[in-house]
Amino acid sequence: MQEVKIGILGFGTVGAGVVEGFQKNGELITQRTGIRPVLAKIADLDIESDRGVVIDPGILTTDALSVIDDPEIDVIVELIGGTTLAKDFVQRALKNGKQVITANKALLAEYGEEIYRYAQDQGVGIYYEAAVGGGIPVLRSQRAGLIGNQIESIYGILNGTCNYILTRMELERLPFDEILSDAQRLGYAETPPDLDIDGIDTAHKAVILASMAYGAPVPMEACKTSGIRGLSNQEIVNAEDLNYRIKLLAIIKDHDGEIELSVEPTLVPKDHMIASVSDAFNAVFVRGDIVDDTMYYGRGAGSLPTGSAVIGDIMEAASDRFNHAGAPVSVNMMLQKDALTYSPSHKIVKRYYLRISLFDKPGSLGKVMEIMGNHHISIASVVQNERFKGGYAPVIILTHKVKDSNFIAALKDIKALDVSGAEPVALRIEDFE
Repeated sequence: MQEVKIGILGFGTVGAGVVEGFQKNGELITQRTGIRPVLAKIADLDIESDRGVVIDPGILTTDALSVIDDPEIDVIVELIGGTTLAKDFVQRALKNGKQVITANKALLAEYGEEIYRYAQDQGVGIYYEAAVGGGIPVLRSQRAGLIGNQIESIYGILNGTCNYILTRMELERLPFDEILSDAQRLGYAETPPDLDIDGIDTAHKAVILASMAYGAPVPMEACKTSGIRGLSNQEIVNAEDLNYRIKLLAIIKDHDGEIELSVEPTLVPKDHMIASVSDAFNAVFVRGDIVDDTMYYGRGAGSLPTGSAVIGDIMEAASDRFNHAGAPVSVNMMLQKDALTYSPSHKIVKRYYLRISLFDKPGSLGKVMEIMGNHHISIASVVQNERFKGGYAPVIILTHKVKDSNFIAALKDIKALDVSGAEPVALRIEDFE
């Protein structure tokens, strides 16, 4: 019976979940794989606090380097987060010839190319399933079950905090700030919550997904990112009236070799599978040229769900190590090309929801329609309710597909109109065609 000796850096929520998972199902894992996982060392600055699991205190240390440099340890699991010490620790472990597992999406989004190439040069692996979907095995699905597919598009709800906020806004009609405070109190959102609500956490995960789908490291600047900060209940209500829901969506598409990549609040049809994903759950909807549509759903965070993904990576890394596999698929798939080509704004076409506030006098809407026509924007519908505020009335416009650059130019002109009141609100509509 082969043994894999594991060193864990970081004994927080996820680290405790990994330990609990091995304690609960270690024998089952051994029977299934023929490899016995052994927790050899755990490093953390705090080795006194109760993590809810019983372990031998002799394996705890505050010295991370003693774990990384231990010649008896086969696999290093990086769970400390951040992009400074974590990067140094990961590269040192790879240099020592150890397989590395990480749940650190920020590290891979910012320094992925450097790390993948370093691992490839060393002939060892880096595994990162938990960095994208928490407990959802979406990366493993891409590199195994979907390996024979060209990926046409990926749509992801990848941040449980934002999905929790949007779900409660829809169900309870409470304002954004009040629900955000609740999310922080319940532990769904950090303080400050910027990485979540400004879409940055989702963008980190999106660039990793896009890198694996299309075979080259994707820089963060390639992902146009906006979050849900300040989203009003009016948009939630309007979307529902129009038979849509608003989701913070990662959108990845291949347009004949040019990649479109964004994170943005998006109106999705209520009857689409991804619209039904509620509360703090995540989902990834993938379309392949052979398999067609698939969706992966589950908890995107939490001790045991994320720990489950880490355990899967550990056992895959152990198998690769004992089989002398060299750099694994999780590395090689990221380095098939030197770089990707990204779709410019004048080539991206999409539908838009636009809410504007117009002064209630003849000709106001006509001015808006004239601007739309000048920018080659076709209108699908116009809704004006009799809700006046200060002499202004809300008007909701849904467009047909329009070039992104044309819509942005039209929006600038609409803002400058003397009949335009409050700041317009523009959101993407995705019909999954």
